[in-house]
Amino acid sequence: MEAPPRIRPAGDRAVLIEFGTEIDPEINLRVQEFSHRANSRRIPGIGEMIPSYCSVLVYYDPARLSFAETSAWVGRFLSSDPLQEQTSAHLKKVPVLYGGEYGPDLPFVAKHNQTSEEEVIRLHTGKDYLVYVVGFSPGFAAMGIVPPQIQAPRLASPRTKVPAGSVGIGGLQTGIYAVESPGGWQLIGRTPLKLFDLDKNPPSFFQAGDYARFYPIDEKEFIRIKNSGVRIQKPE
Repeated sequence: MEAPPRIRPAGDRAVLIEFGTEIDPEINLRVQEFSHRANSRRIPGIGEMIPSYCSVLVYYDPARLSFAETSAWVGRFLSSDPLQEQTSAHLKKVPVLYGGEYGPDLPFVAKHNQTSEEEVIRLHTGKDYLVYVVGFSPGFAAMGIVPPQIQAPRLASPRTKVPAGSVGIGGLQTGIYAVESPGGWQLIGRTPLKLFDLDKNPPSFFQAGDYARFYPIDEKEFIRIKNSGVRIQKPE
């Protein structure tokens, strides 16, 4: 039986709702489903809601609501709306050019797991990944859970510059750097898709609760997709 969510203060104008304490797809689905419902049923005084791996941060206006009133609303909301699996998630397919200059850490990930680079690619593309959170840098999508046979530690010293589109592994997670930024994950490939665009609504290609499916491409296809400027690419 799953434990009930915990409600506690987070500063003087926010409430933290904790659904668990670990990276787990079932817990995260409860987080996303709650966020979806709560955002569509706000009451006056309730502000931004920020979902994370296993919690939701709910901001409120202290001039209109107290912590006790906000907590009471959250409590009634949780008890009156039993959480159900979210049905609005989307599967998004992501082409990746693995290895070489595009994935300089692929050899390390293979060696760390005593396997081949081809096996790392096969396993990485062999499942769908839940997008737990989007953040850290604009559009960065943190996903999981990576098969244990290809999990790898983060870099001891993060890179100061990671190219946009880089696909990495960090522990039991995989993720994509949507924009150029610092980063410490093991880079195994790169996608030619543009994953963050301020001219789009929403600007981020991924939303928390989506699923990602990676598939390998060669350099010729990488260049073709890159030059086309497409945002969504599906395998044939």
